[in-house]
Amino acid sequence: MKRVDYKKELSRLYKPSAKRVEIVEVPRLNYLVIDGEGDPNRSQSFQDAVDALFPLSYALKFMVQRGETGMDYGVMPLEGLWWADDMSPFSVENKDGWKWTLMMMQPELVTVEMFWSVLAQVKAKKNPPSLPLVRFEGFEEGKVAQTLHIGPFSEEGPTVEKVHAFIEESGSRRKGKHHEIYLSDIRRAAPERWKTVIRQPIA
Repeated sequence: MKRVDYKKELSRLYKPSAKRVEIVEVPRLNYLVIDGEGDPNRSQSFQDAVDALFPLSYALKFMVQRGETGMDYGVMPLEGLWWADDMSPFSVENKDGWKWTLMMMQPELVTVEMFWSVLAQVKAKKNPPSLPLVRFEGFEEGKVAQTLHIGPFSEEGPTVEKVHAFIEESGSRRKGKHHEIYLSDIRRAAPERWKTVIRQPIA
């Protein structure tokens, strides 16, 4: 059985340096997505969203394995777009007013028809409460500045500021939504070892 490591294949997107900020072009990719709002540390809707995305992503992986290609791949990490209606006070310290879109990238082999099929399967087996809110859609982020943050989420502030300073110094400006990609399994890794991609679209 052929196995594809998409994090390796897309290493410029999913394995940035922690030592510097880099500019990369993010092409159009397909994702499972779900929207919500509120502090992710206290919001039940955030956990419900996670509980819907992972079973769907694994069901799609197994469907691809059983298909004509017989291909295996690792389920991609959870990603989050973050913003607020008023971006002026937006900070990692106060998350009550945050809005978010959680996403998980899907390989090209995964189709919208397969999504609808596994949606029914997951509903029959687990039926997580946020399942009806999940969508399958393409997202093209374009040019971004990004780096890797190592450590707890609560200590991301200086890394985010470093990305913003790089953008300003390069003569660009921020646009779109703050983007994070969670590379570590926080249930197993110590907080000081957590790896998070910090990404900001630019113009």
